[in-house]
Amino acid sequence: MPKMKTNSAAAKRFKKTANGKLKRMKAYKSHILTKKTTKRKRNLRKATTADATNVKNMKKILPYL
Repeated sequence: MPKMKTNSAAAKRFKKTANGKLKRMKAYKSHILTKKTTKRKRNLRKATTADATNVKNMKKILPYL
């Protein structure tokens, strides 16, 4: 059986934590930053975990993570 391919786009965006959860960066931090408050921009810097509803599909496209 051939090797499974990892989705390259997903591999760049997600990392696995020690507990097996998927870590991701938050969205809305790339442009139109002047109208966003400093507090909001600061909170967007932090990483968070991917939602549990998406994890099943993510494990499928990231077989070796």
